[in-house]
Amino acid sequence: MPDALLQVSSASAGYRGVRVVRDVSLKVAASDIALVVGPNGAGKSTLVKAVIGELPLLGGRIEFDGTDVSSWDEERRAVRGLGYVPQARDVFPTLTVTENLEVGGYRLSARECRRAISETFGRFPQLERLRHRKASGLSGGERKLLAIARALMADPKMLILDEPTANLAPKIAHMVLEEVVVGLGKLGRGILLIEQRVALAAAIASQVTVLVDGAVRYSASGEEFRAVPDVSALFFSSEEPAVRGAVRGAGEAAR
Repeated sequence: MPDALLQVSSASAGYRGVRVVRDVSLKVAASDIALVVGPNGAGKSTLVKAVIGELPLLGGRIEFDGTDVSSWDEERRAVRGLGYVPQARDVFPTLTVTENLEVGGYRLSARECRRAISETFGRFPQLERLRHRKASGLSGGERKLLAIARALMADPKMLILDEPTANLAPKIAHMVLEEVVVGLGKLGRGILLIEQRVALAAAIASQVTVLVDGAVRYSASGEEFRAVPDVSALFFSSEEPAVRGAVRGAGEAAR
C-alpha cells in the first residue's frame, strides 16, 4: 500500500476507562476507500470517535498525514485535514444550503469561501438549484449531499463517512456511494467508510475490515472480501471464515 494518510495501530478506546474497541489496526491511503463493517454494537462508532479525537485512546497510536495525532483534539485533527460527516445531525436545518456551506468554510477568508462555494456548486449542481432552501426542507439524499459538500469546504485530505446511506432509498444510496464516494476517491482523497449496506459498499471498497465485539475479525482487500461465499459467517459465526487466505491478523493487515 502507498504511504498511508491514516494509520491506526493497535488502538483501544471506550468510555470511562472501559474498552469497547481493542487493538484495532488499519490503514487508509490517498484514493483508498477503506470500508469498516460489522454487526450492531461491534464498536464502529467508537472507533470513528477515537479516530476524529472525540474519544481519547486507551491504548495504541493514531497517525495522520505522517504525524502522531494520538493526543490531538478534534479541532486540531480537522485543521490538519481530517474531515468527518456524522450519521446524524450532519447539517444545520435552520440554515440555507449556502449558509451551511459558509459554516463549513469558516476557516477561509471571505474571498476563499466564495470561491469554494462556487466550486462546490460546480461539483454538486443539485445543490446549486437549492442554494436558498433551508436544509430542513431537503430530501434525505439532498441533505446527505449537503453534509458531504459542507465537509469538503475545508478541502480535507481524508474524509470519514459514518453510514452515509442510512435512511436513504436504495436508488439514492447507490448514487451516494457509486457516484459521490467513488468520485472523492478518484480526486485523491482517502475515505474511511462505515456502512450497514455491506454488499453495496463492498462493491466500491479497496479494503474491508470487519469488527466483531470490538476487535478485528477479518481484514482483506475488497476483491478478497467480495469473494467470500458467506459474508454473514464473518459477522456471526465463531468458526474461522471460509476464505482463509484472505484472513489476516490486524497487524499483518496494517502492513
